[in-house]
Amino acid sequence: MSSTGQFLAGIDWSPLVLSLQVASVATVIALVVGVALGWVFARHPFPGVSVVEAIFMLPLVLPPTVLGYGILVAAGRRSPLGTWLREHFDYTIIFNWHGAVVASAVVALPLVLKSASASFANVDRSLEAAARTLRQSPWSVFVRVTLPLAWPGILAGTLLAFARAMGEFGASLMVAGSIPKQTQTLSMAIYDAVQAGQDDLALVLVIVTSVLSVAILVLSNRLFSPR
Repeated sequence: MSSTGQFLAGIDWSPLVLSLQVASVATVIALVVGVALGWVFARHPFPGVSVVEAIFMLPLVLPPTVLGYGILVAAGRRSPLGTWLREHFDYTIIFNWHGAVVASAVVALPLVLKSASASFANVDRSLEAAARTLRQSPWSVFVRVTLPLAWPGILAGTLLAFARAMGEFGASLMVAGSIPKQTQTLSMAIYDAVQAGQDDLALVLVIVTSVLSVAILVLSNRLFSPR
């Protein structure tokens, strides 16, 4: 085996596995919440809806450290929720990969929300009205007509959310830390490798991350492109 092969074989790929795990769970959470909120914002506007939507979009513009601090305040060990979880279930998201999931879901949510809201707004209402004339329930109309028509846009946003969750660093580091084989994702492993002077390892991990991100963006662009 060549020296390059030996080097690659000796790399600990657990950060990649954990990143895929965290990003997958976070994207599912962002998808469910984002579709629900997108439907409300697009079809059931209420006074102050623009302000509420802006609040949910804040993770796109706020520094990751602010988001991490917000999560610590809301669910940290000293918060009411964190105290309750620790006392009743002996559980905490701090220094736990679940904390990285929460942080990643928060930063990924705006991408799903925006795409879902726009997709629902662009669905032809006449098709929904036609389905209702066939005595379809509101839920049936949503599942059989609205969601399939909006799905390409929602899926494109979901792919972008997955890519964003894969690259999350600042908020996750504050909440989950960078514990090898436990909470250390790809972005954290790259940072740790650079700090330790392991430039070859950092380069390999950067290439892996870049290839995954490019693949996701290409797929997302194809979904957005007109047929």
